[in-house]
Amino acid sequence: MSDASNRRRPNRWWPALVGTVVVLLGLVLACGGGWLLLLGGSWYYLVAGLGLIVAGVLLIRGRMAGAWWYAGVLLLTFAWSGYESGLDYWRWVPRAGLLTALGIVVALLAPGLDRGISRRAGWSAAGVLVLVFVVAFALAFVPRGITRGGDVPAAAAVAAADTIDADAFVQAADAPAAGDWAAYGRDNAATRFTPLARITRDNVSRLERVWEYRTGDLPNRRWGAETTPLKVGDSLYLCSARNILIALDARSGRERWRYDPEVPNEYIPYTAACRGVTYYTVPPAPVPEPAEDTAPTIPGLVSEAETDAGANLEPAADPEPTAAVEPVADGVCATRIIEGTLDGRLIAVDARTGTPCPGFGDNGEVDITVGMGKTPPGYVSITSPPTIVRDVIVTGHQVLDGQQRDMPSGVIQGFDAVTGELRWAWDMVRPDRSGRPPEGETYTRGTPNMWTTASGDERLGLVYLPMGNAAADYLSADRSAAENEYSTSLVALDVTTGKPAWHFQTVHVDVWDYDLGSQGTLVDFPSADGPVPALVLPTKQGDLYVLDRRTGQPLTGVEERPVPQGGVEPDQRSPTQPFSRFHTLRKPDLTERDMWGISPIDQLVCRIGFRRASYQGIYTPPTTERHWIQYPGYNGGSDWGGIAIDPQRGVIIANYNDMPNHNRLVPREEVERRGWLTRAEMDPGEDEGGAEGGGDPQVGTDYGIEVNAGWRMHTTKLLCKQPPYGGIRAIALDDGRTLWDRPFGTARANGPFGIRSGLPIVIGTPNNGGAAVTAGGLIFIASATDDLIRAIDIETGETLWQDALPAGGQAGPAVYEVDGRQYLVIMTGGHHFMETPAGDQVIAYAIPQPGETPR
Repeated sequence: MSDASNRRRPNRWWPALVGTVVVLLGLVLACGGGWLLLLGGSWYYLVAGLGLIVAGVLLIRGRMAGAWWYAGVLLLTFAWSGYESGLDYWRWVPRAGLLTALGIVVALLAPGLDRGISRRAGWSAAGVLVLVFVVAFALAFVPRGITRGGDVPAAAAVAAADTIDADAFVQAADAPAAGDWAAYGRDNAATRFTPLARITRDNVSRLERVWEYRTGDLPNRRWGAETTPLKVGDSLYLCSARNILIALDARSGRERWRYDPEVPNEYIPYTAACRGVTYYTVPPAPVPEPAEDTAPTIPGLVSEAETDAGANLEPAADPEPTAAVEPVADGVCATRIIEGTLDGRLIAVDARTGTPCPGFGDNGEVDITVGMGKTPPGYVSITSPPTIVRDVIVTGHQVLDGQQRDMPSGVIQGFDAVTGELRWAWDMVRPDRSGRPPEGETYTRGTPNMWTTASGDERLGLVYLPMGNAAADYLSADRSAAENEYSTSLVALDVTTGKPAWHFQTVHVDVWDYDLGSQGTLVDFPSADGPVPALVLPTKQGDLYVLDRRTGQPLTGVEERPVPQGGVEPDQRSPTQPFSRFHTLRKPDLTERDMWGISPIDQLVCRIGFRRASYQGIYTPPTTERHWIQYPGYNGGSDWGGIAIDPQRGVIIANYNDMPNHNRLVPREEVERRGWLTRAEMDPGEDEGGAEGGGDPQVGTDYGIEVNAGWRMHTTKLLCKQPPYGGIRAIALDDGRTLWDRPFGTARANGPFGIRSGLPIVIGTPNNGGAAVTAGGLIFIASATDDLIRAIDIETGETLWQDALPAGGQAGPAVYEVDGRQYLVIMTGGHHFMETPAGDQVIAYAIPQPGETPR
């Protein structure tokens, strides 16, 4: 009898252990489910929790009834999941995954329970559940969420809406040679399109690494270089995370020169980013022309200052003809590389030698902070390459978010590209001024800034500024009328005067940090009357606008729609906001069913959070008594990577994010109690980074701001919204229809608790950085958090080739050609915000030549 007792003992302990787990799970679901039900949410969790408690108690007692109760809860779960989720795979994961796995264990225990089923029946039930689990896991590898909306048009020659005279001198950035990548977006139009076609869908699978270069600049915090190299002639030009300028041989990656402006670490703002540099050739000297000859004319524009502010204007009369030009002298700094630094300087060096240009500013540098007043380290930083139009360097700068209302000005400045002298300064609150403020005064503090990259039209003499928001992004009560007018707007500045020619606003009285992060892309927009000079403007909300770049008038539909009201400043909220009728990347509003997790527990937590928060759809006003949900969050839609446009096929390529933020305005007393400090108040090295807005004091206002970027759970680090979190889409330029759309990015470097799963499951990850599009029908892009670079077929969206990068690829790639060979190059700096590994590699790919050993 003793032997029989020993044989039965495991059958008593295992049911007790499993039953205890089931009871604990039931208690969590029942308690949380009751709370959710009181908040108006789903009934399922309470009912399932109570059922699991009963099942667990019976299992502890060794009774078969416990297994039947568990089976009932599992069947209820399947039925409820089908009702809520349909065939949406990702919705099934947290609802049924854990209970199915636990059900396998219960089925195996069932034969040993009091009045249990036969061993064959128990094993059969377990086998069925194992099969369900295995099939469900296998389905994770099946691509889903793919949309096909129509065929991509065939490549065709494009008639230009306007051209520059063939005999006129042209900067490389305005008309790159076919094999060059001469500006951040390849050209000042920011198309990110190259006419190169040696690499095609037929041979792209043969791409191999042909060289790798290390910059040696690897910050240990706030990393994220975001660099896109330029290629002009046979040289690559780039900047490292902390603004070291470097020239490389475009064939071999061998370093030709480097120049270190020695930026101190304390000047790193939110990210140690240097998105790129600017290439400039000193124009040839003019020579007299015979009186009877005329040179090409360039239309001018009347500024807003000369008419009603904000008016959309037609081009003014052409200026007087200009003189002909003679070849430029091959002297010091005849060609130069210009960059902005994290500590607020413009640097100009000789493109051939890396030597500072002696005639530019003070031995090759200009301090842009002159006239700004107090600028603590990290508060004023240039993170994007300046744009040069008509020999004027136009630069904005990043003003560190979240610190205080009295921040340095967002003034836009224009400097002579040869001498570095200030040509003009646009202080939006003081339109009567065009230069530096009088002694003892400063540019208006706290005004909206342009931290991203501008695009430019040399012929029109306009530079297009994607503007940010005023300091203290989430509150608007003390903003001036000018700040409200120009914030989160695309502003077209006349580079000859520094005055606005027109502007187009995408958010009225922005309190969501929806600043414009993307360059506007210049295109010839098809119309019944022929091509129109246009600009495509992406936004963080996901809307894409098409504007006449001469006047700012929309070429496609824009409508004002009513939006939610209320919040902490109800009188400040605009009753309507603009929405594009051309195209939007934005998905439908969130519902409780969209909440996610790896188990029903964390999904329940997120569902409770959803019900507790204020959420009325896009533009839900900021609140303080409870969190509010901002969807999309401040990371997009489209952000600093911008879009790419294939003008031959008439296709827009947009990679985008699809994530919410979970925010709360924190009262001043609580801010002080929690010890939130501005960067200037912190000890050196105390600021270790983190998500933007994740505890910012906003001194000078009544509230600080707490942003949970992506709305991530503090335990699992997963997002509360179900996948996908990012995608890539092809859009028809002529009418805005979706040609194809698919999730972008896999789980190989992502997983719960920060674990890199290694699984090539396409979940659609967050992604920052843009694409390069080629005439060969390929899209080259990294950007996603899976640390891969891909070649995608522009016709189908299918990945044709990919390579694992040694660090995060949060940067735009460049495509170029040397000696008849086409290359792809990417900077792998990683990104602290995206939580991808830091790196300093510049990697080039090409199709191997005979006898060449790939690296």
